[in-house]
Amino acid sequence: MSLVKSAIIGWLAFALMGCSAVRLGYNNGSLLAWWWLDGYVDFSREQSPLARQGIERWFEWHRATQLADYAALLADALAHMPEPATPAQACRWQARVRDALDPALDRAVELAAGLVPGLGEAQLRHLEQRYAKGNDEMRSDFLQPDPAVRGRESVKRTVERAERLYGRLEEAQRGVIEAGVAASPFDPEMWLAERQRRQRDTVQMLRRLLAERADRDQRLAAMRMLALRTERSPDPDYRAYQLKLAEYNCAFAARIHNATTPAQRQQARDTLKGWEDDLRALIAPPA
Repeated sequence: MSLVKSAIIGWLAFALMGCSAVRLGYNNGSLLAWWWLDGYVDFSREQSPLARQGIERWFEWHRATQLADYAALLADALAHMPEPATPAQACRWQARVRDALDPALDRAVELAAGLVPGLGEAQLRHLEQRYAKGNDEMRSDFLQPDPAVRGRESVKRTVERAERLYGRLEEAQRGVIEAGVAASPFDPEMWLAERQRRQRDTVQMLRRLLAERADRDQRLAAMRMLALRTERSPDPDYRAYQLKLAEYNCAFAARIHNATTPAQRQQARDTLKGWEDDLRALIAPPA
């Protein structure tokens, strides 16, 4: 289910910000995730206990089974940080991260399957409205009418992500990013259209499952199929675009890394080590 998947990806990204607030945030993650999901679904008083219990169980499972693997992946990454990077290596790291996230996403789909029967038409309309609001926010952030403004904002986002890892970038390094953003095949219009297709798929699937009074196995199978359609679009043009963009981004990431200084790569090692330590500290349940 793309809605739950988006929530989980957001939480895992937050868990790699590398500061003491991460531990506090993760330890309160079930409550914060509940607030986020309720903002989309608008659970009733009767539905809320089941949803909150499911989220709490997901976090308990995730803490016990997944964080150690994430920490090990970070430890491997920081060991390679001083070395130059190739596009192929960047793609392999991207694939490893994706594989590491798959169990958490599948578990989230199982959670969602248990919540479907209690949904009603009013909640599906609420979900459509929340999707529409999110799409408006995306247009504001990524589809500015002025191409120059759009380009500057894209450069700003990329610089911020790079500096989160490597520390302050020099002017020449920012130039590498500006050139890379200018040459990128990223197409926000295509991204928005695909995002809207996924949202329609989600709402249509939920309406169908409710109308058919599908049992748990049927719900789970439908949601896993939806997840596959999210990962591999049924639109061949979009799949070709995704492949082209992924290959470009691997090469772009390698160029940024190779433009950094030894001191910046040491900063990246320290950053990754901090993330690893945070994850290992989170493995033990909170007092």
